[in-house]
Amino acid sequence: MQSAAYPFATPLPLLFVKRLQAILPTASLEDSLQSFSCSRPTSFRVNTLKTTEPAVVTALRAEGFSLRRIEWRSGTYCVPPDQRRALTESRLFGEGLIYVQDLSSMLAPMVLAPKPGERVLDLAAAPGGKTLQMAAMMENRGELSAVESVRGRFFRLKANLKRGGATMVSTYLKDGRSVGAKVPDRFDRVLLDAPCASEARFDANDPESWSHWNLKKVQESARKQRRLLDSAIRSLRPGGTLVYCTCSFSPEENEQAVDSQLRRYGDAVAVTPIELPLSNVQPGLLQWGRHSYNEQLRHAVRV
Repeated sequence: MQSAAYPFATPLPLLFVKRLQAILPTASLEDSLQSFSCSRPTSFRVNTLKTTEPAVVTALRAEGFSLRRIEWRSGTYCVPPDQRRALTESRLFGEGLIYVQDLSSMLAPMVLAPKPGERVLDLAAAPGGKTLQMAAMMENRGELSAVESVRGRFFRLKANLKRGGATMVSTYLKDGRSVGAKVPDRFDRVLLDAPCASEARFDANDPESWSHWNLKKVQESARKQRRLLDSAIRSLRPGGTLVYCTCSFSPEENEQAVDSQLRRYGDAVAVTPIELPLSNVQPGLLQWGRHSYNEQLRHAVRV
């Protein structure tokens, strides 16, 4: 697609691009659209439940991997796109000494900041990368409950946690929308990385990646997210911390979902500022179409 309004070509759906233009700052739009076409480095974390950063770095460099250290998170590295397959076939990967995970995926556990000995809930946990990351942050001490509703994804979650040595995690094949009613006021911290329309996963070279996307899909996701977020809030103890995130750009799945809970719970919940060690961030939206959102949404962060 190319026009006077969009002086750069992209095969992505016209409606998606128009919505993205309304969401992103003008200066960021072209870079964002181009990112859907580029080959990305493969990022991974050292799994400190089973090994140390120096041991992993020494072993991978001996095998010829080109490592680039991520400065804003210790124990995190990237390899070039052409080394991804070799990395996922390496001994370190097979033994769970490293975990391949997108950099953006690592942000939510960092913000949640679970501590050893706490009670923590991961309400939509599969495939387990964030759960395993939190188990490492908690040093395998405390109570970490991982909930997943899709049977196939649930067993993938269990396998990843077992390979990673996360022995303190209890897993539940359960609809997360029911958890808050069953265990109210229980957890110190809750992570809800909600199932979504997955817009950030579009690949401009793979039309199948957006073949099922439309506004109906966005709206269906938003309805599920509101119920999951309500469940997450109800499961949180007074004074606890909840992180809500998606990999979609749509305000319906992000600011609007949070705004609905602020309307429901009033002063019982609040959106607090988030500090991230990144430059490519923008504050949450306060307006989308005819919808105006709570002023607290300016504390939300879009990456």
